[in-house]
Amino acid sequence: MDTQQNTALTRALTELPGPLPTSGVIHLVIPHTSRFTVVGNHLSQHTELSLTAIGLGVHIQSLPAGTKVGIKALVARFIEGERTITSALRELETHGYLHRMRVRLTNGRMVTRTVFCNQPEEVLRGGAVVRVPAVVPVPPVPVAEVAPAEAPGPVVAEPAGAPALAPAPDPVPTPVREAHPPVRVPSRTAPKPPRRPLPQPRELTPELHRAASALLAGLRRHAKELVLSEEHIEELVPGVAAWLERDAHPDAIRHALTTDLPQPPKYPAKIVKHRLTALLPPPLPGTEELPPVRHRPLVIPLQNCDRCDHAFRAMEPGHCRGCRSELLEAS
Repeated sequence: MDTQQNTALTRALTELPGPLPTSGVIHLVIPHTSRFTVVGNHLSQHTELSLTAIGLGVHIQSLPAGTKVGIKALVARFIEGERTITSALRELETHGYLHRMRVRLTNGRMVTRTVFCNQPEEVLRGGAVVRVPAVVPVPPVPVAEVAPAEAPGPVVAEPAGAPALAPAPDPVPTPVREAHPPVRVPSRTAPKPPRRPLPQPRELTPELHRAASALLAGLRRHAKELVLSEEHIEELVPGVAAWLERDAHPDAIRHALTTDLPQPPKYPAKIVKHRLTALLPPPLPGTEELPPVRHRPLVIPLQNCDRCDHAFRAMEPGHCRGCRSELLEAS
C-alpha cells in the first residue's frame, strides 16, 4: 500500500508545471469541491500568534454557525489542556479574531455570544460589509436546453494517423447564489446609546416611600438571590414608587422582578434597576390628570413566636429575634 502511494505521489509531482524548488516545501494543490474553508494568510501566517492559536482560529472558522466553542467544548474535542486552550483563545481575542460579548435577552437573562471575524482589520476600519451567501444546488441541465442543436455540416474525412478528437464535455451549470442583504458590523469604537434613567413618580409621598422600601427589602423572601443593601434600596425606591403610582399591584411588581433570574446573578441591584426601567407599565387611561395615589401605610402584623410564644411583628409566622439568635448559635 505504501508503494502505491509513493508511486502516485511521484507521478503527481512530475505533472506539476515549472521547475520544482530545490529546497523547502513543495505544494501539491488539488482543488477542493466540497467541505473546505477559505482562510486568509493574515491568520495562517500571523507573526504574533502562537501555532496553537492559529490552529484553533482555523478550526473555529471552519465550524458551522451555532457550534459551541467554549473552553469546555474545546477541551473535550482536543488533547490540549484547559490552560493551553484558554491562552490561545485570549490570543485570538487580543488580535480581534474572537469576540465574546454579554448580551441581555428580552426576559432579562444574560448570555455570552461568541463572534469570530475572519478579517478583523476590515471591521476596525469601520463600514465592513458582511455577506452570507448560500449556495443552492442546481440540477444538471440537459445539453439540448443549453444550446439548440445545429444543422449538420459537411462531413470532413480525417487524415490517416490523426488523433481522434475527444467529444466536447457537457457544460456544467453555474451554482446560483442567493442574494442576501448586507449585514453591517458595528465598529468597536462606536458610542453606546445612553441608558434610560430610573422611573420617577410624580410625587414621592411618605406612604409610597415606605411601601416601596418594604417591597424591595422583602424581595429576598421570594428570590433568595435578590439581597439588596440599604443603599441600593434607597436608590431603587423611586422606581418602585413609579410602578405603585401607576396602580401596579405589589404582587405583579414582585413577579416582574423575581421571574427568570440569570444564574447566578452577579449584580442584583442592577437587575432590579433594569427591570424597573424596561418593564415599566403605562399609566391607566384617564389617570394622567388624577392626583397622586396615596397608599395606605404598610402595617406589619403581630405574630406569636413558635418557640416562646412571645409577640413580635413580622409578615409571616416564625420565631422572634431572641429565639432566632439562640437557634443560630445552637446550630
